Amino acid sequence: MSYLNVALGLIACVAISGCAKKSTDIAAQYVSPMQFQSYSCSQITEEAQRVSEYSARAMLVQNKTASSDAVATGVALVLFWPAAFFVSGNGANAAELARLKGQMDALQSASIQKDCGLEFRKAPLPEAT
Repeated sequence: MSYLNVALGLIACVAISGCAKKSTDIAAQYVSPMQFQSYSCSQITEEAQRVSEYSARAMLVQNKTASSDAVATGVALVLFWPAAFFVSGNGANAAELARLKGQMDALQSASIQKDCGLEFRKAPLPEAT
């Protein structure tokens, strides 16, 4: 096995492991519904709308990051190994998105506990532009 093959293998491992996840692949972080226990149904609705808007923006950013990382990884593997250093991976946005998903789950639980009758639907993923 040549040094070039070993180097390419190592670069591939580093690049692939550092790639940002798509927003759908990020799990919700647990958030206790107890923090919304004192909220009225209308306050839960308002908070859910706010969290939903922030989540949509975070999902868009995360999906753009994942796409950029996929391109950089492809370039690194095929053409130019220093491109592997441009793979940004999961960072603050992924952590924020996980927290927001957890908040939405907690709001849904609080809504159910209070019998608010709210319908929580998964929104279609925002398109990357």
